[in-house]
Amino acid sequence: MVNAAHPGLLFVSAPPLFGEWFPHLGPGTPAAVLIALLVVAKGPELAQHRFALPIAYVTATAWTFSLAMIDGWDLFVTRLTTMDEYLHHVPDFADVTAALHGFTARILDFQSDSWTTHVSAHPPGAVLTFVALDRIGLGGGTVASIFCVLVGSLAVVAIPKAINNNAVLPFLVLFPGAVWVGASADGMFMGVAAVGIYLLTRWPLLGGIVLGWCLFLSYGLVLLAPLALAAVWRQGELGVTARRTGLALAGALAVVGAFAIAGFWWYEGYELVQVRYYQGYGTVRPYWYFVWANLAALVLVIGPAGVKGLARDKWVIAAGVAILAADLSGLSKAETERIWLPFAIWLLAGTAKLDRRWLIAQAATALAVNHLVLTNW
Repeated sequence: MVNAAHPGLLFVSAPPLFGEWFPHLGPGTPAAVLIALLVVAKGPELAQHRFALPIAYVTATAWTFSLAMIDGWDLFVTRLTTMDEYLHHVPDFADVTAALHGFTARILDFQSDSWTTHVSAHPPGAVLTFVALDRIGLGGGTVASIFCVLVGSLAVVAIPKAINNNAVLPFLVLFPGAVWVGASADGMFMGVAAVGIYLLTRWPLLGGIVLGWCLFLSYGLVLLAPLALAAVWRQGELGVTARRTGLALAGALAVVGAFAIAGFWWYEGYELVQVRYYQGYGTVRPYWYFVWANLAALVLVIGPAGVKGLARDKWVIAAGVAILAADLSGLSKAETERIWLPFAIWLLAGTAKLDRRWLIAQAATALAVNHLVLTNW
């Protein structure tokens, strides 16, 4: 970490990653290595099994948990309980209606009642998720962290269904980005977004509702639009595509309208968040460093197989467009290994034809990152 009094600062201690250089082993190390070996040995065959999807979901969840346990249980269950995180503000939503009506007034910094970092930087759907868990008796950091892993791992089964290709399953299971899924809310966003995109390919109205909810998890998820278009597009069937697009938009707009009636207008929040961004690290982190460093972090998230599998595939292109837009915006300077998870995992759609050697490379990448860097998420 560098001195905040000087301009052009990175505010990352293990560039391009947000974390600390800290070579270490942990209780999750043996399990993570074992799961990696099993996926490399049996993954391609099991991808064709009749129960391939549930097997993949359980394995991906175990992989993510084992990676998290390299840093230890205590750190895992407190990831979301710090002052900057969502759980800190759950008590402020005792009256949800009042909190929503006053949400935008607390976004800007340097006020006595400003939202802390994560709540201020996101629409209220993110914190409302944890409020809902608390209301049903599932509050606290342990449940929140487990919830993020369980929901995040849904992406591993939603993506093969969306692209209609189970051959990508082993690569999704050993997704190096799982390092940041356990536990971060962005990991949860990844799972919800993937389910929404899958639903668009089958039931566009329902998919639109889920993606409308995504807009209220993170402002950046508006960039799911290219993936949404890929999901509803039907080659040579313009009328079908138009009808599916209309249904998807109707579902998304219903969610936007519901929040507006409840007291929160998405665009007003987005404008204020841009101001808040430049009240903090966004001002001093250098644009031209991170426009490239973000992409370096992305390589670690998707792994060598993700890079090798980049292809002229509509899903990869759509995810690439979203990532490029986020990168050039200047609103994603650092921490993109976490923030870009909902887009990055779709880049693995091009890995279907790769062999086991690339699975080894994926596992090695995740294990190396998690053992060498103590990540902040």
